[in-house]
Amino acid sequence: MTTRTPAPSPAEAVFPALGTTAVLLVTDPNALPAAEAVLRAELAAVDLTCSRFRPDSELTRVNLNAGNPTTVSERFAEALQAALRAARLTDGAVDPTVGRAMTALGYDRTFASLRPEDARPPAPAFPAPGWRQILFDPRSRRLRLPSFTHLDLGATAKALTADRAAHRAASATGCGVLVSLGGDLAVAGTAPDGGWRIALADDHARPAADHGPAVEVTGGALATSGIRVRTWRRAGRTLHHIVDPATGEPAAAVWRTVTVAAATCVDANTASTAAIVLGERAADWLRGAELPARLVDLDGHVVHLGGWPPDSAPATPGDPR
Repeated sequence: MTTRTPAPSPAEAVFPALGTTAVLLVTDPNALPAAEAVLRAELAAVDLTCSRFRPDSELTRVNLNAGNPTTVSERFAEALQAALRAARLTDGAVDPTVGRAMTALGYDRTFASLRPEDARPPAPAFPAPGWRQILFDPRSRRLRLPSFTHLDLGATAKALTADRAAHRAASATGCGVLVSLGGDLAVAGTAPDGGWRIALADDHARPAADHGPAVEVTGGALATSGIRVRTWRRAGRTLHHIVDPATGEPAAAVWRTVTVAAATCVDANTASTAAIVLGERAADWLRGAELPARLVDLDGHVVHLGGWPPDSAPATPGDPR
C-alpha cells in the first residue's frame, strides 16, 4: 500500500496595481518569485503603454496627437486591436473612444485620487465618436484618431494583461498559475486538483473567500463587471465607470454585476462590460454569444445563462484555490 503525498497548497502574492489589487497564485510555491516577476513586468508595461493618467504614457501621447497620423508600439497595437475587436463583437457597446466622456464625468485621474463627493456637476454628456472612425493599419502600426477623440483602453488592456501574465508565468515556471486583476481573472498551466476555487462577490470574482457563492475553474478566464464599486458623486448624483458610448453617460443601472466565463479574459471582460451597457437586452445578447454568465440585478436576483452552474456553497478558508 502506498501513501499519496498531498500536493502543496498554492502560494500567493497580493499587491496593489493598476488602481486595483493584483492577486497571483501558483501551484508550485518555489515558482512564486519567477511568476511574480513576470506579472510585475507585464503590469509595468501596460501602465506605461495604456494609462490615461500618466503624462508619459503612450496612450497620452496618442490622445494628444488626435487628428494626426502616428506610429504606435507593438504593445500598444496589440491593446488597440483587442479594444477594436471588442467594439466589433459588441456592435459598439464596448467602445474605446469613450475617453473624453470619462473625463467629462470627472474620471480624469486615478480612482484613488478622485474626490468621492463633489458639489460641481459633471460636464454635459455627449456620445462617443465611435470606433469605426479610427483609422489603423496593423501592419505598419499607423494610427489616426479623429480630431478631439480620446481613447480609453482600460478595460480590455487590463484583461489582456491578465491573459498575457498568466500564460507567460505558466510557461516560465511550468506550473499552474492564476492571475486576478480586480474583476479580470485568467488561469494557465495545470490547475490544482478540483480546480481553482473562485468566490463571486459584488465587486469581482476572486480566489477563495469566506463568503459568497463559488465556482471551480480549471482553464480559461472569468471577468466581472459591476456598477457598485467604482462610483463617485457629483452634485448629488452617483456616477459609475462603465460608460454607454451611445450617450456618454454611465450605463443605466439594470445589473449590479455580470460575471462571464470565456476562453480568454479579454473575451470574458468584453462580454461582461457589454452586458452592463446593454441592460435589459443583455440576457438575449449573452444567449446569442453562447457564453456562460451569471447576472445579478439591483435587487440581488441571480440569472444563470449558458450553462453557468447553480450557485454553490460559499468558499471557506482552507479550500483548494
